[in-house]
Amino acid sequence: MFVGDSLSLNQWQSLTCLLHGAVPREPYVSERVAAISTFSFPTYGVSIMFIRNALLVDIVDEKDGRVLKLDSITGGRNWKGYDVLIFNTWHWWLLTGRKQPWDYIQDGNVTRKDMNRMVAYRKALGTWARWVNLNVDPAKTKVFFQGVSPDHMDSRDWGDPTAKTCRGETWPMLSTRYPGGPPPSQDVLKRVLRSVTKAVRLLDITGLSQLRKDGHPSAFGYGGHRGNDCTHWCLPGVPDIWNELLFAALMQG
Repeated sequence: MFVGDSLSLNQWQSLTCLLHGAVPREPYVSERVAAISTFSFPTYGVSIMFIRNALLVDIVDEKDGRVLKLDSITGGRNWKGYDVLIFNTWHWWLLTGRKQPWDYIQDGNVTRKDMNRMVAYRKALGTWARWVNLNVDPAKTKVFFQGVSPDHMDSRDWGDPTAKTCRGETWPMLSTRYPGGPPPSQDVLKRVLRSVTKAVRLLDITGLSQLRKDGHPSAFGYGGHRGNDCTHWCLPGVPDIWNELLFAALMQG
């Protein structure tokens, strides 16, 4: 099961396509029940699920508005009993204005209008880490965390002050070093993962994906020339590589 935001959906879609491509003549079932999307192969008894939970911790509707609760993770009841869990969160933590999915942030007994987003991200990941420690049996479930998926909204990050965004980019970086360096959120994630006592493997796709400034839908995604998507990834493309890495990690045991 993939648990996360639309970047998790990207990877789930890629994996279902790869698996179908491997057994194109086998019957499959693709369905969505409530919040869970499932792609399954009845012949093999295999199902690949995706449940959207962009922040992992809870957002609760209360009388004054939507409250992001950094220490509450009731969504975890939907994550139990699976052979493999692949988590992801980051994309929504910096959103503001109308795109922000909450009105208030609750940290312990304190509720406020806003707070340092990197601190909020760290606290939410700490809540997730405690859930893993209390609820995961490593003998039955393998746990992965997808590293931070980078965007390419500012071409100065890859050393080109003239391109502006990923729009029109057709070549990857021809080096192994990304001029903008790793995103600070990736460092936060790695620190939190070190606090997890159960086995959790980092699917470290960040540096690799940073080099693929050409891998986004750009103006050819949703909305066509009216939009410019430098956040999500083309299928097939970058998420296929993420799944190749996931497959290699699963084969290692």
